[in-house]
Amino acid sequence: MSVPHLWQRLRNEAVTTSRIHRPLLLVGCTLLIALPFLVGLGFGPAWVRVLDFVLLYILLALGLNIVVGFAGLLDLGYVAFFGVGAYVYALLASPHLTSHFPAIAALFPAGLHGPLWLLLPLGALVAGVFGILLGAPTLRLRGDYLAIVTLGFGEIIRIFLNNLYQPVNITNGAQGITQIDGLRVGPLALDRGLDLFGLRFSSLHLHYYLFLALAMLVVFISLRLQDSRIGRAWVAIREDEIAAKACGINTRNVKLAAFAMGASFGGIAGGLFAGFQEFVSPESFQLIDSIMILCMVVLGGMGHVPGVILGAVLLTVLPELFRFGAGPAQQWLFGRVVVEPEALRMLLFGLTLVVVMLLRPAGLWPEPRHRRELAQ
Repeated sequence: MSVPHLWQRLRNEAVTTSRIHRPLLLVGCTLLIALPFLVGLGFGPAWVRVLDFVLLYILLALGLNIVVGFAGLLDLGYVAFFGVGAYVYALLASPHLTSHFPAIAALFPAGLHGPLWLLLPLGALVAGVFGILLGAPTLRLRGDYLAIVTLGFGEIIRIFLNNLYQPVNITNGAQGITQIDGLRVGPLALDRGLDLFGLRFSSLHLHYYLFLALAMLVVFISLRLQDSRIGRAWVAIREDEIAAKACGINTRNVKLAAFAMGASFGGIAGGLFAGFQEFVSPESFQLIDSIMILCMVVLGGMGHVPGVILGAVLLTVLPELFRFGAGPAQQWLFGRVVVEPEALRMLLFGLTLVVVMLLRPAGLWPEPRHRRELAQ
């Protein structure tokens, strides 16, 4: 077949594929837009709040997927970057610094009220710097040793946030930072709701749409990174670092880029979390949160963006389903509550993880290449 005929055939196939995907894309976008209203009508506002946290965890899981899924670097302290982004937003959008530092109060007599377009990139930048600080000393470590070091890093950051209230009160210690400005997009305050076209968009709805827009942006970036030159370099390091180095890949810079990029996504999610909750404390950034985010990546399918999204959705929604359903299920079966719903929730959640990993060791939606390797 000649080159012009081959080009025409590829073009026709691309047009056909686009025509097939366009209606599906339109239906998917419509469903995502209507989803908070459908969930609110069917299950109440509590589940709309769960949807908001689903999107936050998608951001976190996609960030960790760059480090663990693409580059193959086991990170058990990822929640530290989440905390860094949250505290950057909290300190620059609350009266805490101006009330404890007269010099800052003199410079900003109206208080610190940083705009969203500045605080989110700044939180991503600071978290990225912390990612480089973590990655630089661990370039020669892999496997269990890297996991131990990153675990220690996450705990150091949490303890640092917990104790940095004396002799100079920067983080307010275990009491956390309150009176944080809510998220604003231009003149629109997301924490006040909005009436538009006869519809009432509550605060939870508005936060959902902001989180959805940023999650879609991060998904786009992740897909582009996966097929880019640096994405292929990450995969080469994950498969065989010695061979990658022999092929001319600068493994040091590529690893640092993975840590920085993954950390920056965590910083963005942290800023959104602080503005959404309007309160942060060190207790929100514990080891169990890092393990949960890692489970999302592993359960969904390491290195596969759609699989990671699926894992984040399931591991955010399932615990809440068990929380709400454990008590009524026991009442229906035994006539009374035999085991406390909270304890039974974690038991069922852990059992579900074990069963899934036994039946689907590559994840629920693994990367096609990883699936073929396991099959062989």
